[in-house]
Amino acid sequence: MFNKSSLLIISLLLFCTAGIRAQKILSEGIIYYDISVQTGSSEPQMADMFDGAKATLFLRGSLSRSELTSSLGSTTTIYDHRAGNGVVLRDFGTQKLLIKMNQENWADKNKKYEGIEFKPTGETKMIAGYQCEKADALLKDGSKFTVFYTREIKTENEEYDPQFKNLPGTALEYESVVGNLKIKYTASKISFDPVPMQKFEIPKNGYRELTYEESTKKGSGK
Repeated sequence: MFNKSSLLIISLLLFCTAGIRAQKILSEGIIYYDISVQTGSSEPQMADMFDGAKATLFLRGSLSRSELTSSLGSTTTIYDHRAGNGVVLRDFGTQKLLIKMNQENWADKNKKYEGIEFKPTGETKMIAGYQCEKADALLKDGSKFTVFYTREIKTENEEYDPQFKNLPGTALEYESVVGNLKIKYTASKISFDPVPMQKFEIPKNGYRELTYEESTKKGSGK
């Protein structure tokens, strides 16, 4: 027979085990994000250009592919964290650029996120069916943005986006500031379906190829 102390310990163990089982490991899958844009009163046309814009994140092991598509065109980043190389594909009308990146280029492209800190606010909400917590992200340059993340999903590849490397969960809503534009990404769906390797293949033709150094001189790489 179990005494009260034994039953309490067993109950606690079962509760902890249930919590562990509730967390899903996203080793392969897709996160779909809807995009909304806030602009200054003098730039309402910019928000119109992003109307209906979507972002999609594909993950498979150490491979990641992020796509941002709008009426203006698309930007796709493919990166293999294990190999330390990747590309940025920019497709805007007749301009089709392929920008190569090695591990040093990747670090330079994302250096503003070095030392990023996340401070919980205590606010929560449901996003795409997952319980999310809000945090303020503080960058070393003094800027900040907000992010809602869920602990119910853990990505196997924690390096898919350096801005979330230290986040204790998976970002399902976050902000990005580009000039006077504030862009909000909100997850609409998370899929755990397999992702074909073709999604991470680098195009061999159809793009004008640039080195990362060449692209930063032209302002195309960041």
